[in-house]
Amino acid sequence: MFYKVIACEIAFRELCYAAARSRNLFDLEFLTQGYHDIPATGRAEIQKRIDATPAGRYDAILLGYGLCSTILTGLTAAHTQLVIPRAHDCITFFLGSKERYQECFNAKPGTYYYTSGWLECAKRRGNKGPIWGGASLPAGANANLQAAYEEWVKKYGEDQANYLREEMNRWTDSYSHGTLIEFDFVKHLKLREQVEQICAERGWDYDEIQGDMGMFNKLLDGEWPDSAFLVVQPGQKVIATNDEKVIGAEPIPLRGPSAG
Repeated sequence: MFYKVIACEIAFRELCYAAARSRNLFDLEFLTQGYHDIPATGRAEIQKRIDATPAGRYDAILLGYGLCSTILTGLTAAHTQLVIPRAHDCITFFLGSKERYQECFNAKPGTYYYTSGWLECAKRRGNKGPIWGGASLPAGANANLQAAYEEWVKKYGEDQANYLREEMNRWTDSYSHGTLIEFDFVKHLKLREQVEQICAERGWDYDEIQGDMGMFNKLLDGEWPDSAFLVVQPGQKVIATNDEKVIGAEPIPLRGPSAG
């Protein structure tokens, strides 16, 4: 099978590793991390890449995104089916399933998870040091955060935008643990040392957990059980279901003159 992959760069190493072991053929396209901070902009960017995909070229378009602040809602499939993991955010991918993510959350709330992508995305774009008042978001880009702030100013006014920015600066208050999601194929990157340093600076307990490539492998191998993946057919759009399925699909409303 020949698949188009449109994904967040947060999962660059994992998706490339899954692609290397898969029997299928891929064209991979990675978008800059941070669009979940400005979901309307991110949604438009993903839709643009979907629409630019030639009709009839691929067997499916695979999206490497979770719901992530409604970034998926409203995406449409014009001519090629979309396949999307059922996930509230990308941590689900690295833990292998939304069920395991929920188990980890229940066992240890107040945990911030790190992967190679969370640690590398900012470096890839040349960003160094803390951003937004010392709240060093592991993968947030200055440009995207500034774009989010500007979008809030337009939508809510400067006072409310400043309030939202202050709330983002206090994001660390609700966390007490930093957990590295480990994969054997990135051990040489010495991620543990980086996360241990972050945790020490913030006064968090350090922990690590074994990652699970199951969701990445199934997505790229074409194994899409309904419990874990949504298949959006041409003529449908993505909706949030607000239940255990996370996302669903419904027909795109027809446009035309009103009856009567």
